[in-house]
Amino acid sequence: MTSFTHTAPVRQAVILAGGQGTRLRPFTDDRPKPMIEIAGKPIIDHQIEWLASEGVETVIVSCGHLAEVLQEHLASHDQPVDISTVVETEPLGRGGALKYAGKHLPTPSGPWYATNGDVWTRFSLRQMAAYHTERGATATLALARPRLPWGAVEVDQLGHIVDFAEAPRLPYPINGGIYVFGPDILDLLPDKGDHERTTFPQLAKQRRLAGFAIEGYWRAIDTHKDIQEAAKELEGYLNK
Repeated sequence: MTSFTHTAPVRQAVILAGGQGTRLRPFTDDRPKPMIEIAGKPIIDHQIEWLASEGVETVIVSCGHLAEVLQEHLASHDQPVDISTVVETEPLGRGGALKYAGKHLPTPSGPWYATNGDVWTRFSLRQMAAYHTERGATATLALARPRLPWGAVEVDQLGHIVDFAEAPRLPYPINGGIYVFGPDILDLLPDKGDHERTTFPQLAKQRRLAGFAIEGYWRAIDTHKDIQEAAKELEGYLNK
């Protein structure tokens, strides 16, 4: 098992919750994507509970599409953390939204977590923060290896099919949409645009970007099938 040095806990986080979720219509016709329910509870409630369990005390939610629906929901429920919302007056892109929300954190000079609002996951953020600190990174990405939505075929060198694999995991990790950021990230994120096309490639060239392999559960909620399967997987995960 990998060992991690002790590090000061990260107490603040940003949730990006401004996407329109067009592939999930009609579910997103009257609510933002993070308000879609998994096993009777909105995705964002699952996320907030997870962040609180990992030591987070303050969450800034970046709103956009149908912001008032999300704001009303957050205000009408008891929350395990202090929650504030910020609303983009114009589309800023994911990188711009991160920068805008990050400037509203109670301690912008400290480290913080960030997560996309359509991710349902469970793993140790504390270990990820320690990993981030050990590597002296400016940003650390959680790396997921999701399953393919199709079966795969294994073929030998002569072209004979030798085996089948039902929904195998991808051989390469992907960006899981969960981050640990150092305070200097705010100067590097774009005012508008996508951080994955600007900030992250720049940090990678400078060896200031780290990747932390998720050892736990991860799924992005992008399709109707994801909603159904996530509910089943959630039940299985909680019953372990």
